[in-house]
Amino acid sequence: MCLIVLAWRPGHAQPLLVAANRDEFYNRPSQALAEWPDAPGVFAGRDLQAGGTWLGVGPHGRFAALTNIRNPSLALGTRSRGELPRAFLGGDLGTADFLQYLKEQSPHYSGFNLLLGDHQQLWHFNSQERRATALAEGVHGVSNADLNTPWPKLLRTKSALQSELQAPYPHRLLDLLADSSQAADTDLPQTGIGLTFERLLSSAFIASPTYGTRASTVLIVNVDGSRQLLERSFGVNGAYLGEVALSC
Repeated sequence: MCLIVLAWRPGHAQPLLVAANRDEFYNRPSQALAEWPDAPGVFAGRDLQAGGTWLGVGPHGRFAALTNIRNPSLALGTRSRGELPRAFLGGDLGTADFLQYLKEQSPHYSGFNLLLGDHQQLWHFNSQERRATALAEGVHGVSNADLNTPWPKLLRTKSALQSELQAPYPHRLLDLLADSSQAADTDLPQTGIGLTFERLLSSAFIASPTYGTRASTVLIVNVDGSRQLLERSFGVNGAYLGEVALSC
């Protein structure tokens, strides 16, 4: 994922709302949102190149979502970051033990943010800082820097989510992820990739001939533990490929 916004509202009828875009090269093979036959109870998209995922839910109310940290000066990892949400969703480690595992294992991966939790708690882990933070109630977001770093697209999308909190409707949450407006050059972050790419990546929804938003996913968690997932898939230049809706 390259953009995740969420509302964490413990005690609310819908304690967790998530809207997220996964950005990736179009030629990297992936599978749309589905239950994994080799991991019953895990519902997620799947990276068919390395076998991991970018966002999903699992048994016992588990949730995990991943973004990369965009910093060319960081060392490249030897393992795929998508292993991490897969391991939490389908594994047996509790949240505290998994966060300790992340601290120990994070040097093996390129820079990442990982959101993870269950019905009672939600955490953010930043691999660059090797730091775990329990999320306070409210609206949060992460792109390719640290949690709540005020990049223009993150500020716009968090504001759009805030306006939907009274009556969150899945398709309206998907629509807020479709914003293709780019930031002004004066507002762009400087992450070492050059002005052309900073412009391209400054919109919530990215489209180009080679790289862009591959999936837009919405998750609504209800207080009774039931969950709604809705995902749209996209191809080259943002072409719409289809939609999947699941309840679990």
